[in-house]
Amino acid sequence: MLLGADFIDIELKAMPVFSAKMQDNKPNYCKVIVSNHNFETTPSADILVSLFKEIISSGADIVKIVTTAESITDVWKLFQILAISQVPTIALAMGEHGLISRLLCPKYGGFLTFGSLASGKESASGQPTLSDMRNAYGLQHVNKQTKVYGIIGKPVGHSKSPFIHNAAFRKVGHDGIYVPFLVDNVKDFLNVYNTSDFAGFSVTIPHKETALECCDEVDPLAKAIGAINTIVKRRNDGKLIGYNTDCEGAISAIEDGLRGMISSTGGSPLMGRYFVVTGAGGAGKALAYGAKDRGAKVFIANRNYDRAKSLADSLGGEALSLDQLNAFCPVNGMILANTTSLGMHPNISETPIAKDALRNYSLVFDAVYTPRYTRLLREAEECGAIVVSGLEMFIRQAMMQFSLFTGLNAPEQVMREKMASTSSYL
Repeated sequence: MLLGADFIDIELKAMPVFSAKMQDNKPNYCKVIVSNHNFETTPSADILVSLFKEIISSGADIVKIVTTAESITDVWKLFQILAISQVPTIALAMGEHGLISRLLCPKYGGFLTFGSLASGKESASGQPTLSDMRNAYGLQHVNKQTKVYGIIGKPVGHSKSPFIHNAAFRKVGHDGIYVPFLVDNVKDFLNVYNTSDFAGFSVTIPHKETALECCDEVDPLAKAIGAINTIVKRRNDGKLIGYNTDCEGAISAIEDGLRGMISSTGGSPLMGRYFVVTGAGGAGKALAYGAKDRGAKVFIANRNYDRAKSLADSLGGEALSLDQLNAFCPVNGMILANTTSLGMHPNISETPIAKDALRNYSLVFDAVYTPRYTRLLREAEECGAIVVSGLEMFIRQAMMQFSLFTGLNAPEQVMREKMASTSSYL
């Protein structure tokens, strides 16, 4: 302090000793940050308020409270501390669940946030890099009026959605930030983050079916599918409206892939085709429903046969166990759509079907997009099939989500360019 530091960070337990040594000699230019770190949990709201008052009374110029988030709802307690604070305050949560405390710091008036100089150089768990904070999330543009959007999932760290949507927001001048929400319980999350500041969410594995039950209203297409991937908070009444953009995003990408292979007859190239879906979760339901709607004969293959049969029966299709898939060949030239997580990073050696069986398919689609070319797509291409990456579905459904979030046309070129430029994340 006496050597000219502008800020000094002192742990709360050390303040009595520090204050005794300081003896009213603190220079006016120097600000003392008094901090308390909890490396195990996030205490109750009442305990946090008491801690806040204790730090102020210790002589702090700036309050710093750092906890460990065991769930994403823990972070809301820290946002509430920032909301009531009348003095400069830092309130952050460590861990992956706590990432949003760092990214939404400027929205809630936090004095500062922390980022690492590079990936792997974090000084605390859950820190984003400074580069991502500025370039991917645009924290320098975030203010109290900024609307919050994000992707609800578990896991969620692999998602490219924040890079795509934040770039699109900036392109059209929309005051929004899109962040990853690592959510264990969708209902709890939506009940806690229920203010008008949280304007829309993308929904991914494993919450697409559960989230539908949490919506006040559901679009007819999404209701028929039984799963959503988009939630929009309606401006005039705050109700949560559920949509499914996975269906059209994936089916249109597959149709375009087929049109490049066969001459168009004016209708859907899926008409009359055998369409095999692996997986019976939210994405599987979207693909199956979309294929059925286009006139395809749908087969559902799933590790849990009962789930496959339930979905197949609802569509008038047929069910298989995943183990039966390798020997399944009623006709040649079928279409395969994988909606399981098999092959997703870091388990890139996994695949839902043996390579030899892929010779029965003319087109193979994989909803997994990390990595871009999964083992399934690579082996399918080697067997002569047309392949459609999950990235194409991803960008198409993201464009539809953007329009639902903002009411504006999606800047397709910017979104595609950003998707291509973040290939290092695949």
